[in-house]
Amino acid sequence: MANKTSYKDLEAARLAPYAVKSVETRGRRHAEPEHPFRTPFQRDRDRVIHCNAFRRLEYKTQVFVFHEGDHYRTRLTHTIEVAQITRTIARALGLNEDLSEAIALAHDLGHPPFGHSGEEALNKLLKGHGGFEHNAHGLRIVEELETRYPGFNGLNLTWEVREGIVKHKSAHDRPGDNDEYEGGKCACLEAQIADIADEIAYNNHDIDDGLSSEMLGPDALREVALWQENFEAVKKKFPAADFKVLKCQTIIRIINSQVTDLVETITNALEADNVASVDAVRSRGANIAAFSKGMKEKNKQLKKFLYANLYRHHRVIRMADKAERILDELWKAYTRAPRLLPPRDYSLIESGAMPAWRVICDYIAGMTDRFALDEYKKLFDPYERV
Repeated sequence: MANKTSYKDLEAARLAPYAVKSVETRGRRHAEPEHPFRTPFQRDRDRVIHCNAFRRLEYKTQVFVFHEGDHYRTRLTHTIEVAQITRTIARALGLNEDLSEAIALAHDLGHPPFGHSGEEALNKLLKGHGGFEHNAHGLRIVEELETRYPGFNGLNLTWEVREGIVKHKSAHDRPGDNDEYEGGKCACLEAQIADIADEIAYNNHDIDDGLSSEMLGPDALREVALWQENFEAVKKKFPAADFKVLKCQTIIRIINSQVTDLVETITNALEADNVASVDAVRSRGANIAAFSKGMKEKNKQLKKFLYANLYRHHRVIRMADKAERILDELWKAYTRAPRLLPPRDYSLIESGAMPAWRVICDYIAGMTDRFALDEYKKLFDPYERV
């Protein structure tokens, strides 16, 4: 019988010196036997995909609430796009694809209903208890709230994936330091590229969804260099194509140009600083994963445009205001009468296992948009069945 090559040997031969190897993992909080042919990070990826919080992302807002249309991105489809982009970058750089994908798939598990509006609402409601931040809540989900295994709560993910969740940073994310996850150090490069892939994904799919919703107009996008230079190139190549095809091809080109720029910039930085280990990545003082100066400026212009023309559009603002009022009223109702919570949740308060604010926060943050709207109707519409 021929000798089988272990995944550890394959990783050692295939991965770059600055990539995290499975054999180097700092492990899980609760010891488990290794799988014969699946790496620890593969198992983490699969655990994330199979957990309840991941499935709930299907009915959580990205920009548009689920009932506004079937083709708009949800938090789940956004996450899948982030994972796909992350994996492409990881492969190009010789990084650990399984680790980077696991981090990407887990990066938004902690989002409450109604997107960033919901997060802002919960942050205000929890002002006296340290506020609410979805990365910290995502970590709480994988460490405490998921119940799928005997003997411990949570998913028992490896330290590296949990670090990637708590250190996730983007224009919308500002996680605090966490001593357990070496808050003063940079995350591994696998986590860093997941952050940038998140930005690439949401910038581009928000253009797509904005145009589809007609909240953005093609003429207005002419002022955005990243859009216009790629749109003109596509139009020149496919002069007879209708706008829908031109739009899709333009977004494909933008994503490709940003991923290519990122890979080249990271490669140049690794070579210039002679980065040859994971420790060198972590101790560098600043993230290695970044766009070139030119792409950074173009990306900044695009984000500024989206903020002014899409995220501050009156339809988005009205939905955000409605979402804030819904969550505020749910919070007040549960705080006034905790018995309105499901028995399992109420029992945590009654037994003294958790304070009421913690239980109510976990319950609301775990809701999908659809569930929150239904719960609001059940509590406040006298004709709705409870």
